[in-house]
Amino acid sequence: MTEAWLHLQAFFDILFTRNVLIEVGALVVCLGMGWLAAVLLRDHERFRALHPAPGAIGMDLLAYIAVTVLPALVVFGLVLLARGIVQALALDVTILDAVLRLNGAYVVIRVGVLLFAMSLGNKVWMQNLENRVTLLIWLAFAADYLGWLDPIVSVLDRIGITSGKSHISVWSVLKVLFTLTLFVLVAMWISRWIDRRLKRLSTLAPSTRIGLAKFANAFLIALSILVGLNTAGVDLTTLTVLTGAIGVGLGFGLQSIASNFVSGFVLLMDRSIKPGDVISLSGQSGTSTENFGWVQELRGRYVVVRDRDGIEMLVPNQQLIQNAVINWSYTDPRIRLKLPVRVSYQNDPELALKILLDACEGQQRVLRDPPPVSRLMQFGDHGIELELRFWISDPQEGVNNVRSEVNRTIWSLFKQHDITIPVAQREVYLHNAPPDLD
Repeated sequence: MTEAWLHLQAFFDILFTRNVLIEVGALVVCLGMGWLAAVLLRDHERFRALHPAPGAIGMDLLAYIAVTVLPALVVFGLVLLARGIVQALALDVTILDAVLRLNGAYVVIRVGVLLFAMSLGNKVWMQNLENRVTLLIWLAFAADYLGWLDPIVSVLDRIGITSGKSHISVWSVLKVLFTLTLFVLVAMWISRWIDRRLKRLSTLAPSTRIGLAKFANAFLIALSILVGLNTAGVDLTTLTVLTGAIGVGLGFGLQSIASNFVSGFVLLMDRSIKPGDVISLSGQSGTSTENFGWVQELRGRYVVVRDRDGIEMLVPNQQLIQNAVINWSYTDPRIRLKLPVRVSYQNDPELALKILLDACEGQQRVLRDPPPVSRLMQFGDHGIELELRFWISDPQEGVNNVRSEVNRTIWSLFKQHDITIPVAQREVYLHNAPPDLD
């Protein structure tokens, strides 16, 4: 207790010397001015966000860098100026030299973390952790520079549990977490770079580019975890039982999820369904429009399909692999539509067939090649069954709307030529029962 008190008394004796008080005072002034600069910059950016100037688009990134880095640069410049003044007074500048090095390290670390977060693209979680990651790295550097790192590591390494020959300490856990995080972030950065390179390859189909990018992302992250564990000193052979148990769990509990992921890779590789395709998920009779929509996006577990009502369906990849799906734009976007029509037996069927062809005239979406055709299908119980067949090349614009337009034209032409569409009728005859003979 007496020794500790002596150390503490010696520390205060050094602290209250004239030279140290001058350095500490200059340092407090520099930090205060840096804090004031940070406050002014943040207030300026808030005002600019509420009152944007014309043509100021694209300055948000530079403003963000200024707000985060410029205060530290202001402190660095002020401390450098203070060091020069104190040195001119023939006083010791040891503390100011240490602060300069630590402040310069903070600026370098802050800029590095910021650039790394930007290189990951739209990673909101990384942007939210920028300050914490910067502070942790800087504290580790400061502890090493001041000579405190080895004692801290020694203390953390003694805290833990021992089981047989294995010793798990707080330091070993922190080292594993840090190593894994570092390797995963590097893997994500490489994956982002590969994704950008693949997007520039116009020779590959969009679905193939998406598939390769997703496969590279999954492979690199899995590889980074294994390499990170090995680098941190974890014996991977001890994880055999654990990985076997995880494999059994995946086989039973997560079978559907794993199947969807594998099905997603199959869809991306065989290009059977691509972004922009028009598909129907059910109703396999011809050009049914049940569950009709456009493929918006291919994801690892599901496909995003948007219908004409603006509703986005998330269809599991496994469903698209196992069930029959109508892809209206797989090889040729042209499809044929059929309109059944019934006319009375008292009308001329040849005239009705000609009117059906005339109904396609002037319809912009109806193709001329192949040309529309009209057919007499059968003589039914209630009238003559006719059918108009025509082709369109843009099913993504809808099929029921073009059906409606042609049907309206048919109705108008039938009215002009007195063609009758018969209604199903039944004739019922009532006979009086004969009186009983007895």
